[in-house]
Parts: sequence; C-alpha cells; structure tokens
Amino acid sequence: MKAKSKAQQRAAGAALSAKRGETKPSELQGASQEMYDTMSEEELEDMASTSLKGLPEEAD
Repeated sequence: MKAKSKAQQRAAGAALSAKRGETKPSELQGASQEMYDTMSEEELEDMASTSLKGLPEEAD
C-alpha cells in the first residue's frame, strides 16, 4: 500500500524505524504508534518508500 500523503509517509518511516530497533517504540505518537502496532515491517517499508512527489501534505 502506498502512502496517500506526506504526513502518512513520514509516520510510516517513523514506525519502520522503531520496528527495526533504530528508535524506541515509546517515542512514537499518534499515527506512527498505531502503524507500529498494526502493520508488518514489509507493509511499513512499502508505505515509507512512497515517492513524495505530487503527494499532498495531509490526506483529505
């Protein structure tokens, strides 16, 4: 699944970093915490790798 906004792409990147042990899960907030809890590393990687070109800052 690809990110629908820049904010969603950044949240996925933060959650992915925590899944990989690069940051502490306790540092996550909001959407990134929910993504960490509910998505696999593969799903997060797919969403975080979405190109930012043409994406809105936030989804409608």
